[in-house]
Amino acid sequence: MTQATLHYIADPLCGWCYAAAPLVRAARDVAGLNVAFHGGGMMAGPNVQPVTPQLRNYVMPHDHRIAALTGQPFGDAYFEGLLRDRTAVFDSAPPTAAVLAAEALAGRGLDMFAAVQRAHYVDGKRIADRDVLVGLAADLGLDREAFARAFDEQDAATLMQHFRDSRALLARVGGSGFPTFALETDGQWERLEPGRYLGQPDAWRDALRERLLAIQAATATHTTAGTADGLPQCGPDGCAI
Repeated sequence: MTQATLHYIADPLCGWCYAAAPLVRAARDVAGLNVAFHGGGMMAGPNVQPVTPQLRNYVMPHDHRIAALTGQPFGDAYFEGLLRDRTAVFDSAPPTAAVLAAEALAGRGLDMFAAVQRAHYVDGKRIADRDVLVGLAADLGLDREAFARAFDEQDAATLMQHFRDSRALLARVGGSGFPTFALETDGQWERLEPGRYLGQPDAWRDALRERLLAIQAATATHTTAGTADGLPQCGPDGCAI
């Protein structure tokens, strides 16, 4: 059977990754398809950004466009609260650590990623704060203390290596930014273009299902090619694989 993984290279502070959140939910509904998160570290390390009027003026036009295109909600607590809070910082590392911790603890990484996106864009919470992230994990039903330990295990060196690995994967599949989706099937890679599906998660789900069926059909044809009735070709020296 074809083993299929949709690799999702994204960042919790990337507005267009929030635009793609319904596509991620739809992909998770596709039978036989695993979805794997790879954090990009867009605003980590030297790229951490304090909230300033310049940052607010930069992100807001993108946010309004995303809302109009996809229907994704943005809250007043984000627009009029977080984006005006000059004591806040945008740091991708802590929320990415939370995603990796939730995945390691309970296979709930994608649920945590969705939770930090909602907390940021709707509730205007500081998702760079450990206490906020532990609270989000508890809201997901994860054990608070176990999550906190798993979160603390994602130290700076571990996170930086994760980000380097994600950037290497981005380069490998020919991606130029976040979000990037790449379909891996039996060792073969294909970068997908989700742009035309933004705001259309049902069409994206259908397209993924059709792509998997086409790959499975091609695999079946290749497997049975040169055989009689799908049986292996055998001769006096043995049978072909």
